[in-house]
Amino acid sequence: MEVSVIGSSQAKLGASDLANREQGFCNLKNNFRVLNDRVSFGRNIRWKKVGLSFTLRAVHTEPVREEKKLSGSGTKSKSVDGVRLFVGLPLDTVSYDCNSINHARAIAAGLKALKLLGVEGVELPIWWGIVEKDAMGEYDWSGYLAIAEMVQKVGLKLHVTLCFNGSKKPNIPLPKWVSQIGESQPNIYFTDKSGQHYKECLSLAVDNLPVLDGKTPVQVYQSFCESFKSSFSPFMGSTITSISMGLGPDGELRYPSHHQLPSNGTQGAGEFQCYDKNMLSFLKQHAEASGNPLWGLGGPHDAPTYNHFPYSNGFFTDGGSWESTYGDFFLSWYSNQLITHGDNLLSLASATFGDSGVTIHGKIPLMHSWYGTRSHPAELTAGFYNTASRDGYVPVAQMFARNSCKMILPGMDLSDVNQPKENHSSPELLLAQIMAACKKHEVKVSGQNSSESGVAGGFEQIKKNLSGDNVLELFTYHRMGASFFSPEHFPSFTEFVRSLKQPELHSDDLPTEEEEGAESAVMSHEASVSMQAA
Repeated sequence: MEVSVIGSSQAKLGASDLANREQGFCNLKNNFRVLNDRVSFGRNIRWKKVGLSFTLRAVHTEPVREEKKLSGSGTKSKSVDGVRLFVGLPLDTVSYDCNSINHARAIAAGLKALKLLGVEGVELPIWWGIVEKDAMGEYDWSGYLAIAEMVQKVGLKLHVTLCFNGSKKPNIPLPKWVSQIGESQPNIYFTDKSGQHYKECLSLAVDNLPVLDGKTPVQVYQSFCESFKSSFSPFMGSTITSISMGLGPDGELRYPSHHQLPSNGTQGAGEFQCYDKNMLSFLKQHAEASGNPLWGLGGPHDAPTYNHFPYSNGFFTDGGSWESTYGDFFLSWYSNQLITHGDNLLSLASATFGDSGVTIHGKIPLMHSWYGTRSHPAELTAGFYNTASRDGYVPVAQMFARNSCKMILPGMDLSDVNQPKENHSSPELLLAQIMAACKKHEVKVSGQNSSESGVAGGFEQIKKNLSGDNVLELFTYHRMGASFFSPEHFPSFTEFVRSLKQPELHSDDLPTEEEEGAESAVMSHEASVSMQAA
């Protein structure tokens, strides 16, 4: 089993704090030290030499001793059904403006710290909008190659996420040439009932339509993946051990049914995204083939909008349209379109990287709001035909199994007791249902937490999900950034790491007697360069 920690962008810092907050590690100069290749946080927290073999009961640890050159073969760990930790790099590790490494010295210091902590590797998000920014087929991998070289030099592994979506925080749009096409052809984007376009990813309806200067999006994604494979061939299967394929909004297999949460934090039903001309064309064809052409004129007329409660209109109410013959027709079609899209991209990834010695992952969302209702509206609008009487995750698991891909599930830190009662949320029950579908079809599951700022009991909930019968392949902890190494967060994260079962270390990785008494310099110099606010 692997545990991964994903990176993010950094928050804005006050000028007076920049001297000690490079790389987002708050008060790093006073709280983070490397002592004889040991890690010390604060004045009184130090690693003790008692061997790196963590279990849920054992909390003492010894760090990995850094090799003299921090080479790729530095750590010789032996897996004993242990947890391998991956810590993610910030989402804006590579600059959108100039394709160079943001706060490179800070990242170098962070990589060394993670290596000393005993972490297995890091996750790197690679953005379509950065690499292929200016013209189709023109790729600039330089910033990401530099990161891969840094990771390899330190001796860490690398999990790569290929992001075919855009991001608002940090601001990383789709490639400029794609956005230019979208200005004259807005139907390449998902569209809601009111005509609003979601411009952070392409509509799945254009997957196989030649809308990108004569090429289909699937063809463009394939060329991107092939260029990545060629450019990173020296790292594939050695430093790079796994790849996540972006599947939609925020990289997840879903429709953008929730653009953003309302100010009160209570999520509504969401909205169906079937109103771009290509989705409507496919719906019309499907309705005519079924003998009900009037069903192909649009989505459900009685469905609520994004943040409205499900019962504000008739579609999701008990006995509402979702339970009718029409409801089954529409929801089956809507869900099948999403599953077909996932099948297209995961089969592409498997075919491209199948001989590269890496594992392939895809992520689905945990739409847990309204799970306690019969209709499960948040899941239905996101594209998962899952209700109290129908398991919508079995066909999704079958699709992952068909492509020999691993499934990433977020929300491992969420417990039912901390959810607002008014929206009948149950992340625990939904997580259990999806994992049961994966187990049935022999799909290996990876996990992530959902809250970047932390939730009450989050670490304990993660440990609960990592124990028992929930055998995971990968766990992604969100996220390294401005507060990750702060005294408010890092001690709790450290205790969490120490409470997990870890791979045993080879004796060569343990400190020598001569090294035990010496202290290395405080890493204030490496952490002194100001970070750019994300």
